Amino acid sequence: MLELRGVHSYYGRAHILADVSLAVQPREVLVLIGRNGAGKSTTLKTVMGLVRAARGEILFEGRRIERCDPFEIARLGVGYVAEDRRIFAGLSVSENLEVGRQPPRGGAPPWTPDALFALFPNLGSAREQRGDRISGGEQQMLAIARALMGNPRCLLLDEPSEGLAPLIVDGLAAAILELKARGVAVLLSEQNLRFAERVGDRACVIEQGRVRFSGTMAELARDETAKAAYLGV
Repeated sequence: MLELRGVHSYYGRAHILADVSLAVQPREVLVLIGRNGAGKSTTLKTVMGLVRAARGEILFEGRRIERCDPFEIARLGVGYVAEDRRIFAGLSVSENLEVGRQPPRGGAPPWTPDALFALFPNLGSAREQRGDRISGGEQQMLAIARALMGNPRCLLLDEPSEGLAPLIVDGLAAAILELKARGVAVLLSEQNLRFAERVGDRACVIEQGRVRFSGTMAELARDETAKAAYLGV
């Protein structure tokens, strides 16, 4: 569904991503895992067109998108949840969801506010509250729910478990697995190996902008050398 082929990205003269290649299949959670500053967020931003790929190809369902603008990529069916969530603080939960609404698209599960309140029950009980009046965990749920209102076939999640209470993380893991069951492909950036193991099918370990390991989560769990070298585990 989503493929990167030899992608290079820069911030000014700083070479951040170097020859990154990976692929996400339908109904799969691929976890980009690595330390802070490894290049995980830049990878997601490059897919989304927020950072331009200087070299390489990015394909979504076989179509090259590395020269598309972010709004065009979103309209094709790619959802993106930034690390800082970026909800609209002055709008209610329900109004935030309406901002993200797009028409149903073929091959993607159609999402409605009621369906999302079932997926994230905390939001259902806070639907009329402003975005700045709900907890950090509920804001993360809202950011994901708003992206799902675009009915994406592929969802990019940047550090979704960071700073959240364990009970909220449990609910988030269940929601990601439900998305996969409904046919959504997920590219997930994470530092939390335990959370990654709960939701991921495969992993790409990224360090200094390069993919250092690619395999199943079970293979990564057994690879003590890779974990020690690139994750500090």
